Amino acid sequence: MRLSDSVAEYVTYKRALGMCFNTEAHLLASFCRHLGDVSIASITADEIQSYLDGETPVSSYWRRKHTALTGLYRFALARCYVTTSPFPFICPRLPPPLVPYIYSTAELKRLLDATPAVCTRQVPFDANVLRNLLLLLYGACLRPSEGRKLTMQDVDLDHAVLCIRATKFYKTRLVPLGKDLNTALNHYLQQRNLTYADAPDAHLFCCREGQALSKSSLGSSFRRLRVAAGVKRQHDARYQPRLHDLRHTGVVHRLLAWYRSGADLQRLLPQLATYLGHVDLSSTQHYLTLTPELLQEASLCFERYAMENHHE
Repeated sequence: MRLSDSVAEYVTYKRALGMCFNTEAHLLASFCRHLGDVSIASITADEIQSYLDGETPVSSYWRRKHTALTGLYRFALARCYVTTSPFPFICPRLPPPLVPYIYSTAELKRLLDATPAVCTRQVPFDANVLRNLLLLLYGACLRPSEGRKLTMQDVDLDHAVLCIRATKFYKTRLVPLGKDLNTALNHYLQQRNLTYADAPDAHLFCCREGQALSKSSLGSSFRRLRVAAGVKRQHDARYQPRLHDLRHTGVVHRLLAWYRSGADLQRLLPQLATYLGHVDLSSTQHYLTLTPELLQEASLCFERYAMENHHE
């Protein structure tokens, strides 16, 4: 079987299982371009290694390519498109995995305050758009793509709830809004000066002409915003703070608040997983990044628990 046909069948199979599979499909398409439309059975270990290593320094991207190809060859072996796997066993030394950046409250304020300086006329959207999107990503713990894709029909500020449609793994969920965040979004909508802003399919956050925010323009604007606000990792680390880290920050700050108020985390963590759109707690664990403050609060909580049991 031709490589392109194998890839197409594999991608169709994964999406039929309910997976978006866009990143993997992109990687497998680049694999096809790298080798040409050859027979999948004729591909050698050296050719696979050449694609994995690429022409640039090895990065964490190597691991993503490796994972995508591993799945493809498992699929091909199960259907006898290949009789043996030529997959190489040479794994280079990869850089350490990305650790989410947890913004402090002071850094969040600096980011919000710097939006007017970044959103000049050369940027396709206004400062209030970027500011309120940042507030929403942090306050509602949304993924950047979820915030960008919100339309007016997804927003019910009278009942303080958002409808996040067909997100990761095609799930749809309702996200309640806190009082302060709901007030901020109400004020934002009153400020908008767009004749079509109230149409059901109008984007909540959009460019001056009404188009949806693009991932590239939002990403480049946030990088400039981060520099303007002086927010960065120490010692020129490889991975700098990202837009997606606002979601991590919102989760960690919520945990801190629960610890400090003495809330029952065993009861609340499953609710947090549902709020984030996860089907179980194992997915939520990725967001439970330990910070010094979180470790201290967890230690104090355990100390109180131990002392209470000691006196019984």
